[in-house]
Amino acid sequence: MNTLKDIKGVIFDYGGTIDTNSRHWAEVLWEKYRETDIPVSKEAFREAYVHGERSLAKFPHVKPEHNFRDVLSIKTRIQMEYLAEKGCLPADEALLQDYAEKVTDLCYGYVLNVLERTRPIVEQLAGRLPLVLVSNFYGNIETILNDFGLSKYFGHIIESAVVGVRKPDPAIYQLGVDAIGLPAGNVLVVGDSFSKDIVPAKAVGCQAVWLKGEGWGGEETDDNLPDAIITDMTQLPVLLA
Repeated sequence: MNTLKDIKGVIFDYGGTIDTNSRHWAEVLWEKYRETDIPVSKEAFREAYVHGERSLAKFPHVKPEHNFRDVLSIKTRIQMEYLAEKGCLPADEALLQDYAEKVTDLCYGYVLNVLERTRPIVEQLAGRLPLVLVSNFYGNIETILNDFGLSKYFGHIIESAVVGVRKPDPAIYQLGVDAIGLPAGNVLVVGDSFSKDIVPAKAVGCQAVWLKGEGWGGEETDDNLPDAIITDMTQLPVLLA
């Protein structure tokens, strides 16, 4: 049920929301692994994915000038190297590079297709309301937004690697509220992660729309916490009509 009231500004999540329209990136990558016929189990992939995310968070693999294709290339290469080290893939440099490039290309194409649906929604709302982006990212989100023609729609960008606080810490959403310059109760947060978007958004007093889709799994959720639930970004403008 839609219970949104007096929305005067919107804070968007990026990864899993604008770029995949409710799909967790692990599921997107796994789908592309299968399309590429990479001979590993989903369990092994999940371990490689977690290793890669931790590596990207700990070490400065990603530079501010890297676009999204660069990030995908770095991420998939780390995963392939991990799988080879664990004996899940042959330690064949050419083969690993080929796998990484194929997965990167498929994932990048996937995002371009999704943005054909989500970018118009962001553009439409930006014409009516102030927008802010709040994202856990690697220090290059502005490069990515510029690459995808999205940066012009956001008045402020709050990126974890820049501000030094990460979701699910509610403080990062408080920074978003401060940036938008409105009372939290008049701000809507839109995100795909229940624990990283919806819970902290509600903790700082925002209204929240959960873009509920194919998640990582094993997360405890409560459908009563968000003010509204959607399964596709195209459903959002109706809630704000």
